[in-house]
Amino acid sequence: MNDTDLSQVPQQQGLVLVIDDDPVFNRVLTRALTQRGHAVASARSVEEAAALIPEARSARAVLDLNLAGTSGLTLIAPLLDANPDCRIVVLTGYASIATAVEAIKLGATHYLAKPTDVDAILAAFEATAPQADFTPPSQPLSVDRLEWEHIQRVLKEHEGNISSTARALKMHRRTLQRKLMKRPVKS
Repeated sequence: MNDTDLSQVPQQQGLVLVIDDDPVFNRVLTRALTQRGHAVASARSVEEAAALIPEARSARAVLDLNLAGTSGLTLIAPLLDANPDCRIVVLTGYASIATAVEAIKLGATHYLAKPTDVDAILAAFEATAPQADFTPPSQPLSVDRLEWEHIQRVLKEHEGNISSTARALKMHRRTLQRKLMKRPVKS
């Protein structure tokens, strides 16, 4: 869903591309960015985004990590191919260290956990250097949080395949699915 006539956006002004499958969040973020004077285009699926990226050549992108079961990280390379200076902020409701590190390695500028607001997103765009390192927590992680991080790492190693991940963890597939449906525990 393209909210902006891309042919009318000067390249130097830059375009913010919002890629999120949640229609309400997508609409609210698009509206908030537009009200702050940004040219905005939006997509709600990997397919919509893939079709829009070459034409948009956006200067900035807000990218949801999970787009209807597909990893949003697959869109980082096409975004950077279309515009090597594109600043990408990855958003997720299920933050983990493994996915944060992977997003930054692939070229994302910043990684934010939902819920977040437009001010935090705009600040992430303005960060002068990629968020390359993470400060260790002052307190050790809880056992539940360690389990969540381990599951996320193994899931990433198995390219998101639930059945394969469950076998690797020696866990029943439905048990793993229940654990993944829960929000990650706080540190």
